[in-house]
Amino acid sequence: MFLIHKLQSPSHRIVSCLPPLLCCADITTSSSTSQDASGRQPSAASSAAAQLAGAQISLRKTLREFPDFPIPGIDFVDIMPLFANPDAHATLLSALELQISQSFGASKPDVIVGLDARGFLFGPGLALRLGVGFAAVRKQGKLPGPCVTAEYVKEYGKDLFQMQQDAIKEGQKVLIVDDIIATGGSAAATADLVHQLKGQVIGYLFILEIPGLNGREKLSAPTTILIENP
Repeated sequence: MFLIHKLQSPSHRIVSCLPPLLCCADITTSSSTSQDASGRQPSAASSAAAQLAGAQISLRKTLREFPDFPIPGIDFVDIMPLFANPDAHATLLSALELQISQSFGASKPDVIVGLDARGFLFGPGLALRLGVGFAAVRKQGKLPGPCVTAEYVKEYGKDLFQMQQDAIKEGQKVLIVDDIIATGGSAAATADLVHQLKGQVIGYLFILEIPGLNGREKLSAPTTILIENP
């Protein structure tokens, strides 16, 4: 499974000119007890920020880019190596957890909601690390039992998302996650589903973003990108 990045800019690229990179194992084993030049322990916040920055560099290294595929002018960015390598997978989950703590602070979610289909790759593992539940958003007809439905628009037409009616309880705080934000339509439809179930969307978290499509403008809660484009 691959991730297509289709851009409006002449270069049609999302990831390029990446900085020198560290290996995943170095990131996941970095110690939070190192001392600064004065011999004092760094604050927990600065230590976490340093770990997150290192993890982001490492994750960039793991992504692969395939130029001019499937057609000229479009670059494929393959995120599957993040899951093929156990160190990279662990680094991804650690980075997402750190990003949530940095971006949302005390507003810990009660439920992680993942979008069909690549949100399923890391959403359940992230929920497990946080000690919260996971709920799936799927295309119409894929979930059994009573469901709520929301429409979203794609490049080639409209489609429907669904969530089971008992996936979220009234008043629960929800963080919506997916691999990428493009136009923002599918994420906005997911928020509609959460609101139908009387949940509270506290934010959105994506691994990557396609620039130039203004997807964030459709989202009414704080939006965070784990790996910002260089």
